[in-house]
Amino acid sequence: MLTLINVLAQLFVFLVGLGILVIAIVYVLDRVQKKHAIRRNFPVIGRFRYWFEHLGEFFRQYFFALDREEMPFNRAERSWVYRAAKGENNIVAFGSTRDLRPVGTVIFVNCAFPTLKKDAVDTTEITFGPFADSPYTTQSVFHISGMSYGAISKPAVLALSNGARQSGIWMNTGEGGLAPQHLEGGADLVFQIGTAKYGVRDAEGNLSDERLAAVAAHEQVRMFEIKLSQGAKPGKGGILPAEKVTEEIANIRLIAPRKDSISPNRHREVNSESDLLDFIGRIRRITGKPTGFKAVVGNYDWLETLCSQIKTRGIESAPDFITVDSADGGTGAAPMSLIDYMGLPIKESLPGVVDLLNRHGLKDRIKVIASGKLITPAEVAWAICVGADFVVCARGFMFALGCIQALQCHKNTCPTGVTTHDPSLQRGLDPTDKAGRVREYAQGIRKEVGVIAHSCGVAEPRELQRAHCRVVQEDGATIPLDQLFPDELRVDETTTNG
Repeated sequence: MLTLINVLAQLFVFLVGLGILVIAIVYVLDRVQKKHAIRRNFPVIGRFRYWFEHLGEFFRQYFFALDREEMPFNRAERSWVYRAAKGENNIVAFGSTRDLRPVGTVIFVNCAFPTLKKDAVDTTEITFGPFADSPYTTQSVFHISGMSYGAISKPAVLALSNGARQSGIWMNTGEGGLAPQHLEGGADLVFQIGTAKYGVRDAEGNLSDERLAAVAAHEQVRMFEIKLSQGAKPGKGGILPAEKVTEEIANIRLIAPRKDSISPNRHREVNSESDLLDFIGRIRRITGKPTGFKAVVGNYDWLETLCSQIKTRGIESAPDFITVDSADGGTGAAPMSLIDYMGLPIKESLPGVVDLLNRHGLKDRIKVIASGKLITPAEVAWAICVGADFVVCARGFMFALGCIQALQCHKNTCPTGVTTHDPSLQRGLDPTDKAGRVREYAQGIRKEVGVIAHSCGVAEPRELQRAHCRVVQEDGATIPLDQLFPDELRVDETTTNG
């Protein structure tokens, strides 16, 4: 016994001595180095600054930030999604914690005689692509936005696809190509074609008609979306770091493994509005399926020109849909200069695009999909009031998968397994369980958007109009959206009829 105690005592002395030696070495190194002023002036202890900064990303949301003040999503928003995804009761007590005074706050107008349950109807079906060989008809107003396999993990893709099938919504593949997990889950799919043409490219990175047709041969692939730009990085292509470009992902994308995957900042084939219509027509002709595009709006001049050319060419040349992405949206990693300062937010761009299409008599022909931070029922209902036909969401579904907003998406260290390809971290994400949460979240949104619609006195969400929603102004009073954004009348009804 005494021998064991002596050995442990000697080991303790050795470890203490070793620790002191290490600290002494670090002290000297910090003193003589010239790159970091804090470490030079405060050797050893100055190093804790970086550790505390890193821990602060995780602790702020739990201990310091108030329920409604954190960015990009506050605790109240995330908690709503978590409860909805678990199928839990989302009823709260003792009044709202939402401040109704800030300029821009959205408030819906309740009706004196709300719609009774017996008078409510199912959401109206809408058909994409009347001039495509295989039009696509769907009912739900809420769907899964683009998240590439590569940007998110294999179990995350499988859970999303399964959950989408279970809830009757579509899933956008993102620009990373068509993965087996997309198909395995059984969801309706929107195949996104990014500027690098992942999955449908030739050796030079150009669009391959043969590979495009092969993707379209899958019945689950219902539509094609050309990504011109996205909310995280308008004007810059996708970024996937080398550590996330595994052999499997490289094979799906048709690129080299273990090298940074950087997409061009625009499509080589598209230099003008005319080129865009040609490109849309080419994809729709090869695939036989509805084709549209996604863009962050910076100005409306090019859309005006696009609409004018559609009217000249004929209504069949129009894109089947436009996905309007918000400049503050996006799951992807990007330079802060683009995330913070480039493009218009959805609250300005969405009504602008809807009004522009109405002016040209094209709103019935071109469906409008809204995207960008619309993760709660109120935000979805707002977009429908403004004129969106559908709303798509990425980060809301990431929360449903278990995302804790750790801000590690651009690394391979996501603690919940959503955006990492580290098998030890992916293990925490069970696709079967999370598919159920995806389903519950989608159904929770649809249910509560319906609650808002019925409180406004309409039978279903697609009957919501701008007059049903008011916005707080600088003087503290509210005005309805139809005064803030007057919905201009169609001036050329003959265009809609060809």
